[in-house]
Amino acid sequence: MNEQSVTLLVAIAAVAFLFVVGLLIGLWLGRRHGRLESERDLPGQLEAERSDALKRSRAVLGGQVAEQVAPFLPNFPCDPQDVRFVGKPVDFVGFSGASGGQVEEIVFIEVKTGDSSLSRVEKSIREAIVAGRVRWVEYRVPSD
Repeated sequence: MNEQSVTLLVAIAAVAFLFVVGLLIGLWLGRRHGRLESERDLPGQLEAERSDALKRSRAVLGGQVAEQVAPFLPNFPCDPQDVRFVGKPVDFVGFSGASGGQVEEIVFIEVKTGDSSLSRVEKSIREAIVAGRVRWVEYRVPSD
């Protein structure tokens, strides 16, 4: 190898080294800038997320309380003595007239508050009931 080849290799190695060092410094500065930017925005994000979580929690608790007291509120479709809490997938099943000894109607009741809407399962239950896809089954436990 002659002197010019060695000088050229050293120059290429120096340029490559400087390129790698520059790349590493750029990556380090980018990460630092990103970290500082996220730390600057973090308090606002935390406050917004806490506020949203609190609103959702209150809505859930309010809905649960409303479900429990709904049979005692005005215009509830059944006598409170005739309803049974189910919870999922519907809130109540009402047996209108059961407290008098004769069931006249069976009512499936879903309690909603605020802007809440029916879930996909609740909608499918409503559709099955409206379409008359309801049946009676008497299941006897096998005896040995």
